[in-house]
Parts: sequence; C-alpha cells; structure tokens
Amino acid sequence: MPAEYIKLYPENPDPRRVRKIVETLEAGGVIIYPTDTVYGLGCAIFNQKAIQRVAQIKGVKPEKHDFSFICYDLSDISEYTRALGNKVFKLMKKSLPGPFTFILEASNKVPKLLNNKKKTVGIRVPDHAIPRLLVKELGQPILTTSIRDEDDVIEYSTDPELIYEKYKDLVDIIIDGGYGNNVASTVVDCTNDEITIIRQGLGEIDEYL
Repeated sequence: MPAEYIKLYPENPDPRRVRKIVETLEAGGVIIYPTDTVYGLGCAIFNQKAIQRVAQIKGVKPEKHDFSFICYDLSDISEYTRALGNKVFKLMKKSLPGPFTFILEASNKVPKLLNNKKKTVGIRVPDHAIPRLLVKELGQPILTTSIRDEDDVIEYSTDPELIYEKYKDLVDIIIDGGYGNNVASTVVDCTNDEITIIRQGLGEIDEYL
C-alpha cells in the first residue's frame, strides 16, 4: 500500500490528522515530515524495527549513522543527554527552537541500537510547529535524518509532492507542510563544553555566542 499523503498547515494543524500520524508512529510507522530546514525521515525512537526501516531507506547501518532526535523543548533534552555545562545550556536556550543540531553526550535513555561507540546524540528543536506538535503528542522524541536528493544542484528535496512520488512505497505517511528549505541545519558539537561547528547550515550560531 502506498503511503498516505496528509496535508497539515503549521499555523493550524488539524487535530484529527495529527492524531492519525501519532498513532502511526506509536504502531512503528515511518514518516516524512517538514522541519524549519529540510524535510525529515523518521520514526519513534524506541521502536527498533522502525529504526531499522529508516536506516534501510537511508542506506546506512543504524549503529554507524549519526541520527538526531527532534525534541519538543529543552526539558525533553535533559532526559537523553548527560548534564549540560552552563555555557552549552545558555547557548541552547538562546538559539532553540531554531535550525541547529547540537551534538551532546548521550544519556543511558538513548536506545542501545543508536548509542554508538561515540556515545553522543544529535538534538534538534526545530522552529516549526508540525514536528514539535508530533513529538509533544507522541510523548517521546522522533528520530530524524534528512531527505536527500540525487540532483547535483539541489541537495535536498523541497517539494512534498515530488517527495511523495519518490518515497510513497517506502514509508507509511508523508506530511505536506508546504515547500521545504534546501539548506540543512547547522551542526554544533558541544561534547566537551567547547563550541565547534561541524557543518555550517541554515543557522548562524555566532549570533548566540
């Protein structure tokens, strides 16, 4: 069965549609959804079969790929990371929600399948109502990895209808939240209380330092 195509408006998402998506995630489904940067592919973080499916679609091994978690806010983050230093906490408080992925030391709550030898986890709180609402309703973070395009010029797929054509036989739901961005998040490594930019993306972390 092809994926269900669900249109959601970030300003006023239909609660019944949101509930349907959350129920799909709870049942181990895989979804594609908008963020404040590029469209993401993901699932609930505690469903191992769903994580394996996401990894297979992405063409990676789950224990070797740097997946990130979408969290609702900073209070969510504290469950999945070790205690944050004051400097890092202040930086995250100022810059989130926003187009950043923070690499932090993982706590024991991070699923074993994902807790690779590096013992780190990427954390996102996107400035976008849809993924944050899904996380809030689900009661746990969503595993996230970006949807890439094979096009040499456009690195990321931005049109939800084209994304649907490409992924409709691989996932359970594709959320149309309008055109996405084609610039990924800025990745900031904070594992040793130093701030290091690993990938410059949409977010300018210097504005918050």
